[in-house]
Amino acid sequence: MNYCTKCVMPDTRPGITFNEQGVCAACQSYENRKNVDYDKRFEELKALCDKYRGSNGPNGYDCMIAVSGGKDSHFQVHMFKEVLGMNPLLVTVEDNFPMTEAGMHNLKNISDAFGCDIISMKPNMKAQRIAMKYTFEKYGKPTYFVDRYIYTYPLHMANKFNTPLLIYGENVGYEYGGANAVETYSAKDQINNGVGTGIPTEELIANGVSAKDLNFFEAPTQQEIDKLEPIYLSYFIEWNSFKNYNIAKSKGFHDLTHEWRRTHHVEDFDQIDTRAYLVHSWMKYPKFGHASATDYAARMVRYGLLSREEAEELVKKHDHALDPLCVRDFCNFMGYTENEFWSIIDKQYNTDLFEKDKIGRWILK
Repeated sequence: MNYCTKCVMPDTRPGITFNEQGVCAACQSYENRKNVDYDKRFEELKALCDKYRGSNGPNGYDCMIAVSGGKDSHFQVHMFKEVLGMNPLLVTVEDNFPMTEAGMHNLKNISDAFGCDIISMKPNMKAQRIAMKYTFEKYGKPTYFVDRYIYTYPLHMANKFNTPLLIYGENVGYEYGGANAVETYSAKDQINNGVGTGIPTEELIANGVSAKDLNFFEAPTQQEIDKLEPIYLSYFIEWNSFKNYNIAKSKGFHDLTHEWRRTHHVEDFDQIDTRAYLVHSWMKYPKFGHASATDYAARMVRYGLLSREEAEELVKKHDHALDPLCVRDFCNFMGYTENEFWSIIDKQYNTDLFEKDKIGRWILK
């Protein structure tokens, strides 16, 4: 593994690129911000809002925001409801896992704090378990079933409610490095980013899920998508996870302080809705040798909050250490014993990157 010379991101992150100086695409994108006229881009955002403002009548919804209830969701709703004066309809997909206290509070708070309606989808729980078992054991993608809905469901709802302006947060590929890392305001191609694609639906149907279980699972037709205007807010403003967090806190957002200190994270405010879901984000570690601690430590270096050396120490301490509460909630939902769970994980380790030490631990080579 080779690491970025500025942050701690390795070259095993899918789709990431490095320049001749060994600097990762995410750090290059961050450095490029100094060349961006964000005042001009914000005027472009206001013009987009004016284009769709009142499109469903003076009291109707004029945009839609895909939310989870998290810090970035709070920030997005704050921007469009309070700063830009839009009347958004919020849409969310819940993963059926037991929620944290903070997660339950935040989803309610985002409606209460901003005065917004929320449409929430809970996927077919029986089908979710069947699909998760298959995609976890074969592909190491335990939440593929839910993740696909997160990308497809808002597109369907935007069409049904005639709200073409559909808002997402950051362009993940561009901001953090990944496939299709192009700076663009349009999120029309987000459905193809690899998180909610790559496993043929026919495989799920052949392994116990019926076509009737998969309402909204397929994306709308290209013709229907072309009627929409999905956008990344991160194109128009200077995106910063910690700034978003502080604004969200001022609006009533709760983090995990006093509730849960996660062993594999270096912060307590990102992806905090449910514990079991975090098995998904941690699965990057056995496959690619990095996980959530690397993701956030790298951002903190870019933001000037940590030195590269401090970030390295955090990564070494936390990245590998999947929190036991995540494992317990995941196993309880799926019906696995913890022994079965770890046996499946054991098969996912990339032996090009890892080897077992004398006491049976997987260690990066």
